[in-house]
Amino acid sequence: MSTTVHIDHDHPSLPGHFPGNPVVPGVVLLERVVAAIEARHGPLPPLRFPQVKFVRPLLPGHTARIELSPTGQDGEPPRWRFRVLEKEQVLATGDIVGG
Repeated sequence: MSTTVHIDHDHPSLPGHFPGNPVVPGVVLLERVVAAIEARHGPLPPLRFPQVKFVRPLLPGHTARIELSPTGQDGEPPRWRFRVLEKEQVLATGDIVGG
């Protein structure tokens, strides 16, 4: 499953996140990852992020894509592996676990 994310230059998180050289905060990317999961699966229980790695920044006005792969087993809390990419460059990776 894949979806795109685009953060405009006027996003409210940007003025304080490296003034003069803004980058999209990691928490904004994570919000978009969760929104992508909920768009497909509906509202989720509280989530944990046992592993997240930010490799490169996303700049305002640039477009990235979120790739999601469900990895949970039946009877376990839902789990997804995600990657955020700009073109073919990895920006972030991680795991999300429900419940």
